[in-house]
Amino acid sequence: MLLSTQTDISAARFGLERSVELICDAGFDALDLSMFPNDAIGWIFQKDFRPRLQTVRRMAEERGKRFNQAHAPFPSYRVGDDAYNARIRPLLIRAIEAAGIVGADNIVIHPVVFNDRDKDENKARNIEMYNALAPFAEAAGVKIAVENMWGWDQRRGVIRSNVCSVAPELADYYDALDPDRFTVCMDVGHIGLVGEYEAAYIRTLGPERLGCVHIHDTDYVHDLHTCPFTKKLPWQEIAEAFAEIGYRGDITLEADNFLVPLPDALVPAGLAFMQAAGRELIRLIEEKKSETKQ
Repeated sequence: MLLSTQTDISAARFGLERSVELICDAGFDALDLSMFPNDAIGWIFQKDFRPRLQTVRRMAEERGKRFNQAHAPFPSYRVGDDAYNARIRPLLIRAIEAAGIVGADNIVIHPVVFNDRDKDENKARNIEMYNALAPFAEAAGVKIAVENMWGWDQRRGVIRSNVCSVAPELADYYDALDPDRFTVCMDVGHIGLVGEYEAAYIRTLGPERLGCVHIHDTDYVHDLHTCPFTKKLPWQEIAEAFAEIGYRGDITLEADNFLVPLPDALVPAGLAFMQAAGRELIRLIEEKKSETKQ
């Protein structure tokens, strides 16, 4: 079980190459290539992107690390925004190719709320979107991961469920897709935001569907994306559920909002702390596995 973290915040601050160095030096086993819209990563969507991606892959491998995961730009589609949709589709295709170049196993592509009042239409259009991207994933040698999401209730000013927020719906989406090209990325921090329970969610998905994860902590009110063990998630219960299903994927932190308030000089220490928190979660999972075998 590898421990990885995303490049998002550190790459935005220092550039991707320095981000790779910092994450490797902090003791992580692997990296999640975060292809979000910012100046640090925008070059991936230019013509000369391949050599630079090969360079950062080589940088990681020379340090005994690898890119295990990637995250595509989002949202994947905006209903009624033809101009945006014309721009985002080639970016999703490029992101899939980029994930393959760095050697990632999976790339997360968010599902879309096409019709919040018609779940059947919503599912049909998401499956159509994902299947249209499957040939590009096959060419790149990666799997597309479907993530559990949350929405925003404008009237009440609170987080609410939307597409794939609950485990049975996320499982249903995965079951409608080709398992050779798709997997599930369970975002553990999103689960409680919509009133679900983390351990039950993990058990519902099970080991066959659950291919990768996003790990971060939350206060159950805001999508904080901060370091595990610093807020309210029940990490003992989460570890027990991972152990019970025999989770076979990696532990990937999507928690680097923890780094945002730190001055540049403290970012290495912040990453080292995050790495230690991730190791503690892995230790708990392995401990629970040992207890289950006894």
